Amino acid sequence: MFDIGWGELLVIGVVALVEIGPKELPTVLRTLGQWMGKLRRMASEFQGQFQEALREAEMSDLKKQVDEMASQAKSYANFDPVSDVRKDLESTQHEIETAIAAKPPTDTSSGAGAQAPSPELQSPEVPTLPAPASAEPVAPSAGMDVAASAPAPAEPPAVDAGSDRPDAGGKPA
Repeated sequence: MFDIGWGELLVIGVVALVEIGPKELPTVLRTLGQWMGKLRRMASEFQGQFQEALREAEMSDLKKQVDEMASQAKSYANFDPVSDVRKDLESTQHEIETAIAAKPPTDTSSGAGAQAPSPELQSPEVPTLPAPASAEPVAPSAGMDVAASAPAPAEPPAVDAGSDRPDAGGKPA
């Protein structure tokens, strides 16, 4: 705090000895020591009160955090996923029932007076792909096997194991 060295203390001691005198110097030093002790006690008391105020502030922050955690724990304790799913299913069932009740009934028993099904109920049309130009369609006859009517796959050219060319056909060159 104060930067007082040994030389300065010696000067202060000599001035005090000359001014106060050797007879009164011990009582003055004792009184000075008592004041210093009181000053230190007051400083430590102030520091202790300051530290206590900091601890209380920290404790209040910790108490707030604990209270928040406790409220979150209570909200997790009331968590019921089955009831949430049940509510969703009931609302979906209600929507389906209202949708079914809103549609007019259709009569499919009479052929000529039957109404066409609504576009929602019709299946989408599947586009047909054109046949390749090289394939010739063959209609199977009544006594014909379906597998026999299919065109036979083309066989790959024979390859001789000793020949480098695939079209050699196993004939020596």
